[in-house]
Amino acid sequence: MRNEIMSLIVESGMDEDCYTEMLDYTIELFETQGLGSDYYGYHNITHELEVTYVSLLSANLNSTSKKFSDNDLKYLYTAALFHDFDPQKSVDKPHEDNVLKFISMDKKLRKLLDVANLDLEIIKVLILRTTYPWSGQLKENAERQIKECFKNSELTKNNEAKQEHFMNLGWYLSVADRISGYAVGDFTKAMEMAKMNAHALAWRPSLIVRSSVAYFEELLNKETEMCQFILKSLPKHMRKNFYDTVLSFMNIRQQEISIQANYTYENLKLVPTIEKIDTRRDPEFIKSIYSIFLELPKPLQFAKDNFENSVKDQNIILNTLRLNDCKGEIIGFTKGGPLENYRLRPEIRDENYGLNNTIFLEPLALKMGYWGLKGGSEMRHMFIMQAHAKKYKYLTSFALRDVIKSRADKEGAEFVTKFDPERWDYYRVKI
Repeated sequence: MRNEIMSLIVESGMDEDCYTEMLDYTIELFETQGLGSDYYGYHNITHELEVTYVSLLSANLNSTSKKFSDNDLKYLYTAALFHDFDPQKSVDKPHEDNVLKFISMDKKLRKLLDVANLDLEIIKVLILRTTYPWSGQLKENAERQIKECFKNSELTKNNEAKQEHFMNLGWYLSVADRISGYAVGDFTKAMEMAKMNAHALAWRPSLIVRSSVAYFEELLNKETEMCQFILKSLPKHMRKNFYDTVLSFMNIRQQEISIQANYTYENLKLVPTIEKIDTRRDPEFIKSIYSIFLELPKPLQFAKDNFENSVKDQNIILNTLRLNDCKGEIIGFTKGGPLENYRLRPEIRDENYGLNNTIFLEPLALKMGYWGLKGGSEMRHMFIMQAHAKKYKYLTSFALRDVIKSRADKEGAEFVTKFDPERWDYYRVKI
């Protein structure tokens, strides 16, 4: 992506060294702050570069209609590069105030802006206009700050036409921000992005598809003019990526609703099943649950390299969730074993590690569409009963922070280690 942005920089007439330095400085900042490509959250360096790429690409392809001046391209490029940089984030979604504080205080960036002869106040305006959602208190706060920025800038002070122009430029960046990741890749990439967003924002899995559909409907219905303007300017394959993704999420949402309706009308039953070791050695069985395992967000795919052997291991507890009866289609499973079998995050210091008294429950795995129907909860309770039969004293696992809090009273769950921004924490219960 860096090389493609470099080509667009040249095409946009930004051949001064300061623009290349900005690009490399952005990449360095994200990587050193733990927000590089390995960060499993939506707002990482990949997102930042994709927004920059799509913003410049669309603007360049629209240049024949004189929609963007050379100066516009420079402001768009710089604002896109830094629009989500929030190194102190407590949640994945960047806080615009923190972003503005950084770009105002960072000496190296200020020097690069001076060399490029760019007004910091205008860059702030463009970043503030990417506030999402652009409604309610968030919009009011952003508009109040934008008004101050316009007042502080020699370019826009007492110039309503200029202010309107830069607000439209910010609107363009805002919509490009939301389109970009879904235009540069296929549906597989889009679904991974949705999982990253859900994991980093501590959403329940049942919200992934529902929220994605709402997101696209809002984009297409409330931002129609700008959305169409950007999409029409992009290459055909990128437009196809975007619309294929929208249609795919909508189709999956229809399937979810159908499943939920059938469950409500008792046309299907979810049956937790203890699997015999002979079944667990069947290659087709392993293949079927592995495909469900791969639907989990990557940070929740424990012991991936040893998956087949762990399924066959008699010391591992494994239950499935089947449709209608214990021979029906597998739609989910729970799996876990001795805590000592697992390599967990280095921040975790479990006092029971090495005492062989704790079983670790891997994150529940369910097919898309079956979350929220209580099948996971039933599998988990069955797992705890088996762990008790095997004389384990404690169970540990990961769960959303609010879920652990709700289990504190019911089950005596306690936090062992909390993680931000994910709020996907490590906890313990006494069996």
